[in-house]
Amino acid sequence: MQNVLVIGFNTRNIVCSANRAGYTVCSIDAFRDFDLQECAHASSLLECKTVKELHQLDPSRIKDQMDAFGLEFDALVPGSGLEMLDHRSFSCPVLASPPDALQKASNKIYLSKRLAALGIPHPQCYSPEELDTVEYPVMVKPATGGGGIFNRVARSKQELLSILEEFSRLDPELTEKTVVIQDFLEGIPSSVSLLSTKNEALSLAVNEQLIGIPWLSRLPFAYCGNITPFKTGHAAEMEAIAEELALEFKLLGSNGVDFLVTEKGPVVIEINPRFQGSLDTVEKAMNINLFEAHSGCFRGKLPEKPGAKCFAARGILYSDRELFIDRKLMDFILKEKGADIPLHGAVVEPEGPLTSLFSCTPTREEAILSLENGAKRIKTFIEKLNKKDDGTPESC
Repeated sequence: MQNVLVIGFNTRNIVCSANRAGYTVCSIDAFRDFDLQECAHASSLLECKTVKELHQLDPSRIKDQMDAFGLEFDALVPGSGLEMLDHRSFSCPVLASPPDALQKASNKIYLSKRLAALGIPHPQCYSPEELDTVEYPVMVKPATGGGGIFNRVARSKQELLSILEEFSRLDPELTEKTVVIQDFLEGIPSSVSLLSTKNEALSLAVNEQLIGIPWLSRLPFAYCGNITPFKTGHAAEMEAIAEELALEFKLLGSNGVDFLVTEKGPVVIEINPRFQGSLDTVEKAMNINLFEAHSGCFRGKLPEKPGAKCFAARGILYSDRELFIDRKLMDFILKEKGADIPLHGAVVEPEGPLTSLFSCTPTREEAILSLENGAKRIKTFIEKLNKKDDGTPESC
């Protein structure tokens, strides 16, 4: 296998991992960031902006884009948003879990019932027919994707109905049937990144999730990155649960299980049957190439369990305004040596992801401080640019 196509809403981390592993990799991606294009042999734009458009994407459009690259692809790897691609539509192998396994793992109501049958702690999920039985507070969120941007907490039926109305205004596709309503629990957001073949599963790392970090995003539940490893006395239990679920749902390759570590112990929130946002920090902390490990799973091979070499952190900085990326801003972001570098001429929407910052340090505290300082530098630079643009004198 040499020529690989990665397709998804945001594929930068997968593409760059494949490039480091020595593959000739092309990408179909909605952002086409600067560093994605640096890693990819070639890339083209995924012209889908909504969940509905992603789900209705005609495979023939993908085939046309594949043909335009001028390569014979040995494998296709779906990323976020394109997990449900019909494998039968492509002549090359699709390195992902079988479609029926993906559908079951992604169905939050089905997952809730399976977790109950397996005796694994989880928040109860309510179907649209069960709204009168809801016990508040509950978390309301899109059934797929979103990065936490749409997540809301309802503390009464009136608030729940108001949130559903708000969702329908923001996106007509967000209805009672396309959102998840589940018990709201307090705890530390976390995840387990793992690999699985048809017969075995291996947990690689337990990650702390950075959710709604004020100096990275104004949104209370926005996914703001990860720290790997997450030091917790529940790590072994979480890894065992993740491995059990990977085999139970017949998942293949790189997958993740999201947890909430509560006072009573770890609670499974959801399964991510695909490469996760923690790919960067897992690779940096555990000194492993996840794309190579992922492809090995389809040959029935798992790597040795790695050990953590540092605390690797990724912080996703969101923009608090509509932001035009001029050359000065792009060059300044490049100096931070992060990732997801927006192209000169791009426009970042308010509350949209601007860039990712990284650190790899001996302690968690140093990793957080490094991210915070990087975010502060970028925000300060943006403020200075805005003052120059509107003619406001810069303060000393």
